[in-house]
This record gives sequence, C-alpha cells and structure tokens, in this order.
Amino acid sequence: MSSSAATEAELTAPRDILYINVSRIGDTLLVTPAVRAVAARWPQARIHLLAHPKREEVLRFLPFAQRTGTIEKQRARFMGWLRNPFAGKPYDLAFVCNFDAPLVEYALRVARRVVAFRQPDAALNARLYKAVEHPALQTTHAVDIQLMLPAAVDAAPAGKALSYRVTAHEAQWAAGFLAKHGAEQKHPLIGLQVASFPTKAYRDWPPGHFSELCRRIRAHWPQAHFLIFGGELEKSRTEALASDLGSAATLCAGKLSLRETAALMNRVDLYVGVDTGPTHLMGAMQRPMVALYHGYSPSRVLAPLDHPCLYAIDHPQADRCTPEANMAEITVDRVWVAVQRALTEHATKTRAP
Repeated sequence: MSSSAATEAELTAPRDILYINVSRIGDTLLVTPAVRAVAARWPQARIHLLAHPKREEVLRFLPFAQRTGTIEKQRARFMGWLRNPFAGKPYDLAFVCNFDAPLVEYALRVARRVVAFRQPDAALNARLYKAVEHPALQTTHAVDIQLMLPAAVDAAPAGKALSYRVTAHEAQWAAGFLAKHGAEQKHPLIGLQVASFPTKAYRDWPPGHFSELCRRIRAHWPQAHFLIFGGELEKSRTEALASDLGSAATLCAGKLSLRETAALMNRVDLYVGVDTGPTHLMGAMQRPMVALYHGYSPSRVLAPLDHPCLYAIDHPQADRCTPEANMAEITVDRVWVAVQRALTEHATKTRAP
C-alpha cells in the first residue's frame, strides 16, 4: 500500500466506485447510509451497487447511485477475468461488506483499491487497500458498522436514515390498489408484518396478540383498515388474521412483489411489525411505525436511525436473554399504548402522494 501524496490525491477523486453487499433485505437496506456517505464524499463519482439477485430491487432508483446489478458468491468466482488488459480496471475504488472470499477476490480483479472488513485470510487482507476490523456481535448499531468502511477512506456520514425510493409509477399503482380494495378512504390505514423469517422465528409476536391489538384499534377507530404484509412462509398466520379481521383487512401477503409492497407501505398511516426485512423497508419510508424487537437483537443495534416517528418496543429482557425468550412477554397493552401515541402524535401527517 502506497502512502504517497499522489496516491492519496488520486483516491480523493475516484470516477467509478463499486459497492458489493450480498445479504438479506434488511442488511441490504442497512448499507444505504454508507453508500450515501461515499456519494457525499465524491459527488462526481459514478457508483455501481451489486447485491443478491433477490434483493437488488430494493436498491433501484436511489438518487446517489447510478447503477445496480446482481452478484452471488458462486458466480463471483467466474466474474471479472475477461477484461481488456490495456484498459485497466474499471473501478477506482470498491467496498465489500461481506466475508466471502470470492466477492473480495472479484473486487480485487476489477478495482484498483478495495476496502473491506478484515477477512479470515491474512494473505487476502494484505491485498486490500484498507482492512477494517468488524466490531463484536451486538456491540454496535448495524448502520454504524457499515459506516466504518467509508470512514476508512475519510468519508463521513451524510445522515444515518435508511434509503429507498418509491417511483411515481409505483405510487400511482398503490393508489389504484387501495381504491380497488375499498381502502383508499379508510382511516387509519395500518400495515401489519406478523412474522419474521423461519430461522429468526424467535422474533415473532404471538398471532393472538396481533388479533387482540387489531380489535382494540377497531374499537377506537371503527374505520381502520389493515394491510397484511408478508410472504408465502407465513401464509397460515396471515390468512388466519385476515379471516379474523374480515372486511377490515386486505391480505397482501404472498401476492405482491417487494416493490409493490413498499409502494403500499408508503401509503399507510401506521405500520406495526416484528423485526424483519419488511420492517427495515418500512424504516426507510420515514412514516409512523411501531416495531417490536426481541432481546437477543434489540432495537439499539437494529432499529432505524434518524427516523422521525419510530416507536420501538424492546423485549423486557433486552440485552439479557437468549433466543429462547418468548416475545409474548411484550404485552398487548405496551403495543397498544405505542399505537395510540403514534396515531395521535402524527394524526396530521398526510399520506404520501
């Protein structure tokens, strides 16, 4: 690694920057403040984001990135070899958020300098421009962890809020969807995410608790309407809740694309959900939300930062429990209080156009 003044000066104005993050929905979104920091540091640079094929769509249309694409660990082994040897590497600088050697190796093939978290392989670390120490588990907020990569090249945070952009076409589609299902004039319109993914099922709030919460909301706001989000994996839960709520709910789970779901999220008056990918997606909308966090993954390390209307509810044993702790210990009473606060304190907040 050269430390000459010329080298450092050259780094201050990279023309093309690559950012690689292959992860789930939530972790993909948690990297957006770091990418924004890089864009603020070098506003004239072109930034290319690479993500998992099933997550890349959440990064589309961000104002601080010019391109998005897909990459996987297996495919990365074969990428970046066929280049014009006289053209040089296409990227001046690359950031890799993962600990998969094939992704780092690919970045090294296509970028003149690579910044990544310190890898298990010392020889691989020696080839990095900057190898950043990753903090111990649960000691640092996920956004702050990702901001450590830009910080290694003097790119300061440009805000810590998550980023996502709903297009005008998607907003129009969402309005049409709500009108079709008779929900456009309902108030409050409330989005629900009742389950996390199977490997994190300990984060799930009991279905009966969700049903009771919805009954209280309807008793207080008779015109309330619920949009039930989710995927195929929680089909039995979402269908049971939809059946329980009847005409007061629209079942969206397993029927919409990720971006369609996001467009509807951007229309709700309130969102209530457990800690999972769609909740991170909602965290990027800057709209009222009540999020429930298990003690093994508390809000202090995962809740959206710089959020104007977040009501985070932690497990009573936050930071003091194992995954076996039951989310039923978060009572309906606690969540009901947060829901009332959210809908009262933000009653004048207009829906997104």
